[in-house]
Amino acid sequence: MCGIVGYIGTREAFPIIINGLKRLEYRGYDSAGVAISNNGQMGIYKIKGKVSQLEDAVKKTDIMGTIGIGHTRWATHGAPNDINAHPHKSMNGKFVVVHNGIIENYSVLKKRLTARHYTFVSQTDTEVLANLIEYIYLFAKISAEDAVRFALSKVQGAYGIAVICTDEPDKIIAARKSSPLVLGIGVDEYFVASDATPFVEYTNQVVYLDNDTLAVISRNGLSIKTIKNVPVTPEITEINFDFDEIEKGGFPDFMLKEIYEQPHSITDTLRGRVYMQENEINIGGLLDVMPRLMNARRMIIVGCGTSWHAGLLGEYLFEEYARIPVEVEYASEFRYRNPIINSEDVVIAISQSGETADTLAAIQLAKKCGACVLGICNVVGSSIARETHAGVYTHAGPEIGVASTKAFTAQVSVLAMIALMVGRAKYNIKPVQYHQLLNELTDVPKKVEEVLTTADKIKHVAELYKDSPNFIYLGRGCYYPIALEGALKLKEISYIHAEGYPAAEMKHGPIALIDDKMPVVVIAAKDKSYEKIVNNIQEVKARKGIVIAVVTKGDTIISQMADYVLEVPEFETAIGAMITVIPLQLLSYYIAVMRGCNVDQPRNLAKSVTVE
Repeated sequence: MCGIVGYIGTREAFPIIINGLKRLEYRGYDSAGVAISNNGQMGIYKIKGKVSQLEDAVKKTDIMGTIGIGHTRWATHGAPNDINAHPHKSMNGKFVVVHNGIIENYSVLKKRLTARHYTFVSQTDTEVLANLIEYIYLFAKISAEDAVRFALSKVQGAYGIAVICTDEPDKIIAARKSSPLVLGIGVDEYFVASDATPFVEYTNQVVYLDNDTLAVISRNGLSIKTIKNVPVTPEITEINFDFDEIEKGGFPDFMLKEIYEQPHSITDTLRGRVYMQENEINIGGLLDVMPRLMNARRMIIVGCGTSWHAGLLGEYLFEEYARIPVEVEYASEFRYRNPIINSEDVVIAISQSGETADTLAAIQLAKKCGACVLGICNVVGSSIARETHAGVYTHAGPEIGVASTKAFTAQVSVLAMIALMVGRAKYNIKPVQYHQLLNELTDVPKKVEEVLTTADKIKHVAELYKDSPNFIYLGRGCYYPIALEGALKLKEISYIHAEGYPAAEMKHGPIALIDDKMPVVVIAAKDKSYEKIVNNIQEVKARKGIVIAVVTKGDTIISQMADYVLEVPEFETAIGAMITVIPLQLLSYYIAVMRGCNVDQPRNLAKSVTVE
């Protein structure tokens, strides 16, 4: 999981690449580097640490040149250090490479190259690729483009790469397989990057590279071919991008900004799809597959991390309203089983980035088995959007913070719309009830806004328990996925151990952990299991546990039992359950900030997991 930026044009490349890497730093921040070509002379500058540290290290260096590539790294092969940082050059200095992904057969290739007297200075698979390209280039006496193409035919694994050859210094060669690359087309200049954020102020004309394709970008233009050398006509897409969306906008962190954006991101996700006056939901991207949705024997939802939690909440919604049995699977486990899937199944793949490697592999497996595959993702032109039969964009806007917040509520909003649309089409929901459910859904944004006004109270609770080494999160029914998501947020950004559990399962083990030092966060908004959750809270209090309860505003029972209550507005159905995640997001955020953690770039994590 790394970020790639490349530029060729008339401007100085270094500042463009550095600024682009800063925008991609959510994809990796163990180390950073750039390579700038100036009249055939290659300068490589790289360092362990963040992009700002690289910038500081070279600020007294006069770096000139109008072509270059850059990289910000999340380590897979080799520890984060100066040597393992990208770009990597080949032994004889003919090629410089930046790479996102994993070359699975790198050890075999390395042995073969070593036998041919190649030496290596790093522990990375990328240096092996650079040397493989150079060896083929020198041995076969072919062009740099053909050398890259032939080398990639020998590679197993995933890659998004940008390559410069010092013998052909006025071009960048880019290629991808299972790792995203986007080309930007400007006026007398071209860009290549892992996503469009590094170059949105220069151009809104982009080309999304397909799997197994290779692009040659020169000052004279762009050409794209498959790895098998078949020409491809570039499909230019115009992206609509608000530059302010990738700035902090006065907030101290992207994560807090994105928490506060949720009233707007949910509204944007519903806009143009929910029509209150007509009492209907219309999702254009699903019209062609509606017969398969209505006749589905089973739905399988696959995702990872927060997307998996959204899928768990989606399970309640689909079974309640569409009356279709649902299984929710970790994509990373699903792909390595031999699951029973057939043409009557619908598989829904959820991913914020649309590039999650395990989820993409699960999609490919499901398609081979004949299932109808839908995608729910946030990034236009992403791999999942292009690999699935149909899908829905969340319209949450760019999410820069590594820990997902607004992506979760947007994903749940989409799942709710699909569940209601299918349920109504199957006549499982009567018109009056349907109107009430649409009201509940469209009321979510203003209820989220109301929760956000209670931030100071949540901040006070965070101050009291920021030094606790462990937390337990409990929920019943549709609040169980919320408990899991709350625990994940705390783990991700504050490094406190936290577990999410179904409240009824507490007696089957976790109750042994409860003492007077254990904060127990209970999602206890009113629903049909309210009396049961009251009993669970009494069990915790009997063992002197500290109860932090998320309750419905005006609650008079749990508020008398809990040590602290965090109120949410009243709602009637499982659709409104997503509101209860907001206080948990804020609680995690404030605890992490008070502990001095980097909430936007938590250690060991990257935003877009494009490797297994």
